Amino acid sequence: VVGWYHSHPGYGCWLSGIDVSTQALNQQFQEPFVAIVVDPIRTMSAGKVDLGAFRTYPKGYKPPDEVPSEYQSIPLNKVEDFGVHCKQYYPLEVSYFKSALDARLLDSLWNTYWVSTLSSNSLITNSSYITSQINDLAQKLQNVIKCKSIQGPRPVDSTVTEKLSKIIKDTKKVNCEVTHGMMIQMVKNALFNHTFSSSSGVEKTLGKAY
Repeated sequence: VVGWYHSHPGYGCWLSGIDVSTQALNQQFQEPFVAIVVDPIRTMSAGKVDLGAFRTYPKGYKPPDEVPSEYQSIPLNKVEDFGVHCKQYYPLEVSYFKSALDARLLDSLWNTYWVSTLSSNSLITNSSYITSQINDLAQKLQNVIKCKSIQGPRPVDSTVTEKLSKIIKDTKKVNCEVTHGMMIQMVKNALFNHTFSSSSGVEKTLGKAY
């Protein structure tokens, strides 16, 4: 198996129009050829690897209607590029393994950077990403409000309902990531600053670890 990889920092693992063209061209001359996309920003924010592997369909092929894949949040400025080309490729199943050499390398990295790892905070490291997510949600919600105001008092159509459903999913995702970052910070604060929760269960010195 041969292939190529690149990153989509902050906007998910999928193939853009340029990616589709590059992958289709390589599949004509090098087989089996795989496209790998990784999102380093979402990986840091979620605490798990965000990676996808893809191949393109042959030119002119129309894929059958399939069960929708797992939903992923697409920023508003990338929605058009995503929608135009999403039927020209398909995802591959991805699994991970760790060899003995990988384990030694990871141990070596941990021994070198453990202080930096323990002192880092995803809320601070990814603050611009979190802000951009919130701004993106606000813009999407504004678009839905404008769409509803144009419709007037008529019943809400399925398009508006679908958009609202996606906004709710994206909001829950942002909330989970921020909550996860806060919980990690509270644990670090309690361990390294000896500031345990009071009898009422309220942590009063969370800011010390910053």
